[in-house]
Amino acid sequence: MGTFVGHLVPGLALGLLGLWHTINNIRAYCLKGSTKFAIRFWYPFNGPLSIFKYLELIFILSFSLVAIFMQVLDLPFLRFPFELDSFEHASIFLHLAIFAGFTLSAEITQSSETLSAVPGIFVVSVFGQELFLLHFHSADHVGLEGHYHWLLQLIVFVSLLATLASMFLPTNFSLVLLLSISVVFQGCWFMNMGFMLWTPEFVPQGCIMQLAESSSDSMHGAVTCNSHEADVRARALANLQFSWILSGILLFTGITCLKFAGKCTPTAQSTEYEQLQIRGSDVPITIDSFKQADL
Repeated sequence: MGTFVGHLVPGLALGLLGLWHTINNIRAYCLKGSTKFAIRFWYPFNGPLSIFKYLELIFILSFSLVAIFMQVLDLPFLRFPFELDSFEHASIFLHLAIFAGFTLSAEITQSSETLSAVPGIFVVSVFGQELFLLHFHSADHVGLEGHYHWLLQLIVFVSLLATLASMFLPTNFSLVLLLSISVVFQGCWFMNMGFMLWTPEFVPQGCIMQLAESSSDSMHGAVTCNSHEADVRARALANLQFSWILSGILLFTGITCLKFAGKCTPTAQSTEYEQLQIRGSDVPITIDSFKQADL
């Protein structure tokens, strides 16, 4: 993953997956209401063919398997480099493939209701192992690159906490929305790292990108700053990017919430009006019953 494409492609996949869940979570909450809403770790895709229903799970499973083979076989060179960081990256995708494979099998065998709690455990494993392998990464993430990876760990930690909390509070819309937003944030931050760390044109001022041929480590590239002032400035720029990207995601989420809420508000109001009518119709019956009891 130590390349521009190695960060862009997984980041784009995570971002799209997070957006898919964010929109569907908001839509489900507006349509079902707070009483009937519950967390879903995957959403069916409505298509002309029945197989399209499991498109999300098929996409996650196939993407994870391809990523594992690319890390282990060092595609397109088709060789076994046996590098620790490659196996660490492959292990992250392995847990994602386990989740998608099990959930897809449970749906096909119609045992998803019986095993409804198991996919959540596997999602916890995905984020837990991602955080574990990022924190104890064998590659030497120091300097500016280390700062970007430290910020990534913060996002993954939020995803892990949100998943754990939503398992105990499956009807809590705030936790479910926080989980999907954090997945979008992971994807966007991966792509941002690809541009800022692996594209020479986007490397911060006062810093340079060293290719593998000119560096002593096994990484494909690294960013080093020429002075302490340049390093501080580059870290501050990363912090601003972190805040700006989060602001953009929250802005999109807020607009989506307002859009779906505007469509579902009349239905909710009519439901409340019907409940008031029912309660109002019950009052005369109660009064009449008291009158009959007095007589």
